[in-house]
Amino acid sequence: MKAARFLGNKTFEVTELPQPHAGPGELVLRNRVCGVCGTDVHIYHGEPGSADVCPPVVLGHEYSAQVVEVGEGMSGFSVGDHVTVDPNIYCGRCGPCQNGRKQLCLHMEAIGVTRDGGFAQYSQIPASQAFKLDPQVPWEAAAMAEPLACCVHGIDLAGIRPGQKVCVVGGGAIGLIMVQLAKLSGAARILLSEPNEKRRQVGLQLGADAAIDPTQPGWDQLFSREMGEGAQVVIECVGNVAAVKSAFQFAAKGATILLFSVPKVDSTFQLPLFDVYKKELTIKGSFVNPDTHARAVALINSGKVDFGPIVTHRFTLDQLPQAIAMQMSEESIKVVVEAE
Repeated sequence: MKAARFLGNKTFEVTELPQPHAGPGELVLRNRVCGVCGTDVHIYHGEPGSADVCPPVVLGHEYSAQVVEVGEGMSGFSVGDHVTVDPNIYCGRCGPCQNGRKQLCLHMEAIGVTRDGGFAQYSQIPASQAFKLDPQVPWEAAAMAEPLACCVHGIDLAGIRPGQKVCVVGGGAIGLIMVQLAKLSGAARILLSEPNEKRRQVGLQLGADAAIDPTQPGWDQLFSREMGEGAQVVIECVGNVAAVKSAFQFAAKGATILLFSVPKVDSTFQLPLFDVYKKELTIKGSFVNPDTHARAVALINSGKVDFGPIVTHRFTLDQLPQAIAMQMSEESIKVVVEAE
């Protein structure tokens, strides 16, 4: 089978690997579409993913596939089923796992991070990590289940209540998913803060009530006109210091600020302690997708989340370096790779 293996040091090798076979409790999948995640970009630059990466490895943890082989003793799956993959595999034995916080597992493995994943024609996974999709769901939309599941976890943590004002900082793929989930959660008004005009327009198309460019003079007056004294929930989806700073500026008194993005490992932010005190702010982080993948699949099967305007560029396995570069550019929103 054809596979694009990550060798480390910003290098991929397109090679032929043996086609896998399903052992007991496993599935072999014919991979269809795999999204390029911000985590893949971090790994490409030598930074950690959700777990430590040891090249050579086939990356790609956001993918849709079709079952081609079912391992011995497995029920519930048949050859031909359309599935999406929850990449995160927890040990079940460490303290976080045994105390209801498995996303903080001390021994986490992840398909497409520590195990071969979606940037190949085939993959071999534990059947427990596969979730069936309605067959009419397009492969591209199906590949968005993992980022959607992560966003659902973030929305749970943000605790949006019907009637609240919500500000989403950043109009990349994650921010545009968050806009839609905030609307589904009953937000009365949603504002998207994003410098890129194309992304602002897509955000308005997908449910934001207003969009501002935070780099332009007068943004604060525009924000006040749209959101009054601020947002009760602010969801930061960029991962740089400027975006985090703006999240605190956008927050109303008593607000919850969700720092959802994946920052660089050494990123720091000078916390405005007096604002936290005087505004009585709640600050939360969000990591991966514990027990939310099935809900993400249900949302995709129901058509409640629109990925059409979000997926902007498509590449093949042979073009994976170009796909990574495009995901890092301002030109794209979401880049996917088709496992031809």
